[in-house]
Formats: sequence, C-alpha cells, structure tokens
Amino acid sequence: MTQTPAGPLSAPPVAPRRPVTHTWHGVERTDDYDWLRDKESPEVLAHLEAENAWTEQRTAHLAPLRERIFEEIKSRTQETDLSVPTRKRGWWFYSRSFEGREYGATCRVPVQDEDDWTPPQPDGKASPDQPALPGEEVLLDLDALAEGHEFFSLGGSALSLDGRLFAWAVDTEGDERYTVRVKELEGDRLLDDVVEGVLGGVTWDPDGTGFYYTTVDEAWRSDKVWRHRLGTAQDEDELVFHEEDARFWVGVGRSRDDRFLFVVSGSKTTTEWQVKDARSPERGFVVWSPRREGLEYSLEPAVVGGREVFLVLHNGSGPDFELATAAPTPTDPADWEPLVPHDPAVRLEDVDAFAGHLVVHQRSQGLTQLRIIELGPEGPGEDYLVEFDQEVYTIGSGANPSFDQPVVRLGYTSLTVPSSVYDYDVRTRELTLLRRMPVLGGYDPEQYEEHRIWAPARDGELVPVSLVCRRGARETGPLPTLLYGYGAYEASIDPYFSPSRLSLLDRGAAFAIAHVRGGGEMGRRWYDLGKLEHKENSFHDFVDAARHLVESGWSSPDTLVAEGGSAGGLLVGAALNEAPELFAGVVAAVPFVDTLTTMLDASLPLTVGEYDEWGNPEGDPEAYARIAGYAPYDNVAAVDYPPVLAETSLNDTRVLFVEPAKWVARLRATATGRRDFLLRTEMSAGHGGVSGRYKAWHDRAFSLAWILDRMGLAEVAPRSAVGS
Repeated sequence: MTQTPAGPLSAPPVAPRRPVTHTWHGVERTDDYDWLRDKESPEVLAHLEAENAWTEQRTAHLAPLRERIFEEIKSRTQETDLSVPTRKRGWWFYSRSFEGREYGATCRVPVQDEDDWTPPQPDGKASPDQPALPGEEVLLDLDALAEGHEFFSLGGSALSLDGRLFAWAVDTEGDERYTVRVKELEGDRLLDDVVEGVLGGVTWDPDGTGFYYTTVDEAWRSDKVWRHRLGTAQDEDELVFHEEDARFWVGVGRSRDDRFLFVVSGSKTTTEWQVKDARSPERGFVVWSPRREGLEYSLEPAVVGGREVFLVLHNGSGPDFELATAAPTPTDPADWEPLVPHDPAVRLEDVDAFAGHLVVHQRSQGLTQLRIIELGPEGPGEDYLVEFDQEVYTIGSGANPSFDQPVVRLGYTSLTVPSSVYDYDVRTRELTLLRRMPVLGGYDPEQYEEHRIWAPARDGELVPVSLVCRRGARETGPLPTLLYGYGAYEASIDPYFSPSRLSLLDRGAAFAIAHVRGGGEMGRRWYDLGKLEHKENSFHDFVDAARHLVESGWSSPDTLVAEGGSAGGLLVGAALNEAPELFAGVVAAVPFVDTLTTMLDASLPLTVGEYDEWGNPEGDPEAYARIAGYAPYDNVAAVDYPPVLAETSLNDTRVLFVEPAKWVARLRATATGRRDFLLRTEMSAGHGGVSGRYKAWHDRAFSLAWILDRMGLAEVAPRSAVGS
C-alpha cells in the first residue's frame, strides 16, 4: 500500500514525461503522461497520494472554513426525517434518515383506507428511536448494509407483484456493478440467491418466481438482459437478449399497469422496444417496431376512448417529438395516430398514463412544464398545464407508481424555493403542498432574488442563464459569481435549490447556470447545435455567458469562478483554454478533459456509444481534427491560467481518473504565471463521488471553501437568512 508523503512538500508533484507517439490520419500525436492510467501501479498510486498531500497542504489555511461550511450545511438540515410516502399495492413506502447516520432506511406501512390517497403524516417529530408511522416495517437498514465498507450505494429495490419478496442491489466499490439479494418479507428471511455484476436494479417477473436484470460488457455498455429464477445459481440464468450493436445499450422494465415487460435497446439516435404481454407470456418478447436509424420512440400502455393502446412518444414527425396512439401489437410507424402533434415550440419529453388522465412532461422557452390530458369515455378531454407563478422554476412528475391513482405526485423547486412535493388531484384540480424540504435556521426565500438572463452568443443566439443572489446584493457593485454548466447529451440543468449553496450566497456571492447548447433546455435543436460538428458552440456559449455577466455588471473576472463535472468538466476545461483571463478559478469534477484519447480507444468504457455525441476520431479524420481542436488536454498552452481544482475518483468507470491526472500534469509542465493547479482523488469512490451524506457534505465543503477563497470571500462571515 502506498503511503502519503511524510512531512510538507516543497513543490507540487512532477509526473515524469514518458512520451508515447501514435499516428492518426497522417498526424503524429505525442502523449507524455499516458502511463498514469494504470491504477494498479504502485508508482501511479504514489503519485495520486502525493497530489492529494499537495492539495491538502495548499489548502490547509482553508481547514477552519471547510469545517464552518460543513457545520452550516449540517445546521440547515433536518437530520432525522422521512420522505412523503408513496402508495403502491396496498402499502405506503417511504425513506427515513437519522441524525448521525449516513444512509437511513427504506420503510413501509399498510394503507388503512383504500379510497384515501392522502399520504400519512407522523403525529409528531420523527425520532430515531421509534417508528415514524404506526405499523412501520423497515425493509432495508442501509447503515447496517453499509457497515464495514468505505463506499456504499443502493442501486435500486423492487417488490414482487404479490408483495411477498423484496430485492435490492448494492455497490460497495464505486464501479457501479451491483450485487442483488432477495428476502422473503414474512419472517424477514434472507434467500440464498446472490446475483453479481448487475447494472442498477431488477424487474420482477409477474409470477414472482424470478427477476430480470442487465449486465455490462468489457466496454461498460449494458448489452445483456438475463432472467434469474429464484433458488438457482447465477450461472444457470437465462440470457433473454444480447444487444450486439456496440452503439446501443439495453435495459428492462415493466409498465405501470403491470401488464407488459419491456426490453429496450437504444443508441443516441435510435430506439427499439421488445414487448412481452402477461396475457400471452408464451409468445415471449416480440419486437414492437423494428429499429430505423434516426427514429426514437417510447411506449406507455393506456386506455383511450375505451381502446387499449400504446402511447408512442416519437420523433418521426419532427425533432421535438409527437405523442401518438397505436395498437399494442407490432405495428408500423405509418399506423401511428397523432394525439399531441409535433410543435417546434414545445419539446415533449415523456408521458405517464393513468386510468383517468395522462401526464405529459414537456418544456418551452427553457422551462419545464407538466401537462394534464383528462381521459373521458369518448377519449381525450380537457388539456391544460399545472401552473406556478415564479419566473424561473423546475417542475416534474414524482413517484406515481399506481395506474388507478386519481392524483399526480409532482416535484417543484427553484433557485430560491426548496424542493417541494405536491399532490395534484385531477378530479378537483386542487394542488396540495405535502412537504417542502425543511431548511433550518430561519431560511427566508424572500431574502433572495432569482433571474433569467439572456446572454448574447457570438453567432446571434441567446443563451439562457439562471441566476440567484441575496436580495439587493448587486446594488453595491459586481458580485463574486460561481458559473456552472454542463452542455451535453441533451441533459438539462434546470434551476434547483441547494442548501449548501447558501454558504456562498450568504457571504455575498451569486450562483448562475449557463444553459449552453448541447443541453436540452431549449428543445432538440438546442442539443443538436451543441454536438458533433457543432460541439464548440457549447464552449463558446459558456464563455459568452461569462463575458455577458462581466459586461452587464453582474460579476468581474477577478471573482468569477467556473464549475462543471463530467462532460461539464470538458466544458469548463475548453472554456479555460479559450478565455483564461475571464476566470478567477475553475473547479472541474470528474472532468472529461482527455477527450481525444478516450474517443480513440473503442475498448474503453462507453466510447463506441458516444460516437453519435462526439464523433469517431479513429475512423473519421474530420472528427479527429475537430476533437483535437477543442480537447482541453490537447490544447493546454503556455499562458497564465487561473488556479484549477480538479476532483476525481479512483474507481470511476465513466470518466477514468487518468484524464484529470494527465491534465493537471500537463498544465503544470506547460502553463506560465501562477501555475496553481490541484488534483484531488477520492481513493474509494466512483463517478458520483463519495457515498454517505456526511461524507458528501465534507466533500462539498472542501470545494466551496476553495471557491470562496478564489472569490476573495474566505474571511467573510455569512449573513443570516432570516427575514429582515
């Protein structure tokens, strides 16, 4: 085992240059630091430990601030708490957290009144030493499961349809490969079944004799669906489907009405669904509509106008999707009947079907929306949005597992409003607030202001920016600002509340999200204009948003800090190369900064499936030149970069730790001026960082202390959030 260097270091670690040269499309490329990828090498581990020691030494002066921020986060949190119960199959399910414990518990209580959909509430304040609700049954004690492990993650849990059996999956390494166990609830008897190497959770067979799960190949692509029969060994499991196209992943699931099982294959541009009907299980899985390149669709069983149909959400009529109906039997797209036609101003994202209504998830003008379509005997009835008053917000459907439920559980948040859970009763059109995340210490949302700003991009597009700060803070001049971005995979970073963010805002900083192209905030077009040959738009949008914040007086380059993680790490890394003078610092978490090396190696996790996002530089010289032109690692220059904090995890299977390790090594060797670059590696974590809420709070406190130091706010005491 490697040891942390003894005593203080006089200089940052220096990774030796060991050049390896390859020729691609007639172009030579030399990589000095690729040797750092071997995580089994004692030399590599020693280098990472030395980097951690240097980072700790360089930030030692922030230790008291880190501890204060951790205590601030902790003091805002109701540590012993429970979620709003969700009703399914005669039970109310909920999770509990306990003061002093990292992980909490999964619990349930029986439904007392079949006609009452109001979730039960505890009579008094929840206590760690007593049930939260009468008749409470603890299904999983997560802290007990995590005991003895440095890392712990629950991948999913599932109850069999007859309610007798409960399966769960855990990861104790951080590599997102889970182990499934099963117990018989009556008598709390653990079965002998153990299924390893599972991706996520499981889906029960309707008869409860077994379950389905997926596994990954050597490139970490989910490629196989298996069926495990209870009481048998894993090596006897049935291979249900093998997806052999390396661009596609595969998953398995069950419909809300419990009638259908689905096996879904999908790439970045194409999907195919296989359906198994519980009314005719002997037919097995049948392809519903064969894959056609560029056609994406999803299925949701429904009863519309007395007809059993599949709701088909598809892009065959336009890039922002249409909602159609079709027969549950295999069909052709020509037979799909429009229900909600394509509208270029509205991106349809998902649909949930219930006995009396449909819930359509959509977005318009960069904001999320929930649309209700009531179902009557003759077919679709009234069609309307569930509306809120705030300018900038995020709304989404919550846990709605029961097909017959007359209420819609939804979640709501904004940059100032803590996460809130509502029930919307479709019968009465009443919206009931069930819970708003408690923020202790007298938090008053009126003491903060949030805005939607439109930053002009260099090509004329307007980039939405969501921003929050303390009310009136800007009156004294430009604000130190943390600018966050992602910009890939059509993933939308919608406005959300964060208790830890208050440690920034209450010290006088602002927080902003740049909704750059490559994300899905403004519809499919917004995504298409930030991928492949248009990828540099993402980086330009982030830089132009930063410039707009400076030029409009919101912030200044000496106090503006950029942050992004994973593909967002690529975003901020590329922006750093383009405009280092704009930023006072950059935080890059598990950053995808060695983009070209990764995309050139088809054996690495996820690479082939990413060709539709970034291009194939191995087979396409244009894609090679394009990625080589923006990859942060390849474009480090001899300029004065602002300080950088790169954070990674040794067991990350999505973005390997070697990417930020190489990037920091090259920055140190090439940059001029300050050359203040830090690498921080979690030695027992994965892509999502450390596990456990207290560990996560310490982790975030580390980053926030560094950010505040870059902003010049490390010595500023936080103002109270209590109303004036």
